[in-house]
Amino acid sequence: MRNFFRPKVELKNFDKMGKFYITTSIAYVNALPHIGYALELAQADVLARWKRLKGDDVFFLTGTDEHGRKIVEAAEKVEKPVEQFVDETAAKFKELAGVLNISNDDFVRTTDQKRHWPAVEKMWRKLLSKGDIYKANYKGLYCVGHEAFMKPSELKDGKCPIHFKEPETIEEENYFFRLSRYANELESIIRTEEFKIVPAGRKNEILSFIAEGVEDVSFSRPSKDLSWGIPVPDDPTHTIYVWSDALVNYISLLGYAEDGENFKKYWPADVHIIGKDILRFHALIWPAMLLSAGLPLPKNLFVHGFITSGGQKMSKTLGNVIDPFEVIKKYGADAARYYLLREIPPTEDGDFTFEKFEERYNADLANGLGNLVARVLTLAEKRTAKKELKISADVREIIDRAWENYEKHLAEMKFNEALETIRRLIGFCDEYVDKEKPWELLKQGKEKEFDQAMLNLLTSLSHIAWLLEPFMPQTADKIFEQLGIEKTAKDEWNNKFVIKKQASLFPRLPK
Repeated sequence: MRNFFRPKVELKNFDKMGKFYITTSIAYVNALPHIGYALELAQADVLARWKRLKGDDVFFLTGTDEHGRKIVEAAEKVEKPVEQFVDETAAKFKELAGVLNISNDDFVRTTDQKRHWPAVEKMWRKLLSKGDIYKANYKGLYCVGHEAFMKPSELKDGKCPIHFKEPETIEEENYFFRLSRYANELESIIRTEEFKIVPAGRKNEILSFIAEGVEDVSFSRPSKDLSWGIPVPDDPTHTIYVWSDALVNYISLLGYAEDGENFKKYWPADVHIIGKDILRFHALIWPAMLLSAGLPLPKNLFVHGFITSGGQKMSKTLGNVIDPFEVIKKYGADAARYYLLREIPPTEDGDFTFEKFEERYNADLANGLGNLVARVLTLAEKRTAKKELKISADVREIIDRAWENYEKHLAEMKFNEALETIRRLIGFCDEYVDKEKPWELLKQGKEKEFDQAMLNLLTSLSHIAWLLEPFMPQTADKIFEQLGIEKTAKDEWNNKFVIKKQASLFPRLPK
């Protein structure tokens, strides 16, 4: 493959070749998958595929979080045993990863007693041996939606600002984790970016939270109130709190419990990708647990926003919930991936409507990419080049510049900007066709000029396919197939194209 650039990057240690470990958060299975989780999967998949393209040894983990009171309540609501409920819902998240063409290397389930539970138990004992877990009585405000106690200062009009419900007042004896012991160290590693939080606004949000005072956090619930979870080691009267269980997933499937080879090889993670609603757990509790256990911290925490529907928060009451399976079935996985990564800002809230989706589909995919591929291949079928030619220097320079910008944007996780770079290269090719008019060159008997123009265009198309590979892998494969070249070609500047034109990549949608 090509000689990739090494631009200055925003994320910590993100441009170094070698191993690359990336995770999504694990989806909470109290409800079926929503379009926001499809965004997170797609973001992580782009980085995993990009790093593989660069020759890195990649491990990509996703999965499901299946314990906690909210799960029990959701199962009771549909009158199903909790085990059956989590099995069925977890299967839908696994199915989503499949239909969205996500290239994860493994899928963790926190109900997995063989692969996940031993790591949670080992982590608990590590924290206990450090004196960082203790038992105490506690009275506080508990948000079931967050599965967490909240400070009064975190509420808005007495309600959780994320779930819009008043928390319950709970008084009980729990095990606690000494998060306060690590407040100063956390403040330092976040401020100096030893543990980097992107975007900067989320970093500042956490620093402000620390400045207000960090309290110890509940790490268990009495088993009589919550039995659905992992029992506290050596104390079955308590169940391990869902977050102190779930966060360990990032090391459990690597083999932390047995100090396995994958754990030694891939940890620390290069990047965790999460939503903004679970920032505090990943930016405070998780690194504090790792510090207590004497383990290295992840390098980067990338935080995306929410997806609204028609400018409103999605809710069943409003009837505006976007089903990712419906989107993929109607438009295809690559079109869904494209919209999410092109239209939704990487770190801010973005909006989804079917009207916007179809506008973007027709403009960028049908009229843009699809039309260009059809145009160029129709011309290429008219004649097979007879002479050995090389791509024009000016066209090669434009392609090189596109790669440089693309690499820079991906290293900064600016997925929309990387796709804009590809769109501009597509636009250049369209302008090149209009300017060179290859059909007229052939009519005029200018075969060498025609061959040169087609080599420039076909080579540009091959690079567009490589650029698209992390974002739209099925589409990239179709372009490679129609060009008659292998996507693993060693020399991307001297391919011998064998045209195999097929149906339109993206038929235009009716208005």
